[in-house]
Amino acid sequence: MPDFTKLVDDLKRTRDEIKLKIHLGSKDVQDEWAELEKHWTSFESRAELDKSARDVSDAVKILGSELKDAFNRIRRAL
Repeated sequence: MPDFTKLVDDLKRTRDEIKLKIHLGSKDVQDEWAELEKHWTSFESRAELDKSARDVSDAVKILGSELKDAFNRIRRAL
């Protein structure tokens, strides 16, 4: 469970950093960000539910990994 909590904290921190810079990005980056925000909402909801569970579902792990990769892509683009 600590690994999952760290993942959620890392994603929140990365998301906040990117959110501060996104207004300077290109239209493509802004469009990708809008799509990621939809995924973030879904992830955050699932993460809150899974905090109390012992086993984190594979779907949430995959979504978290995809968000991490996408955040890194946007960070490199900025």
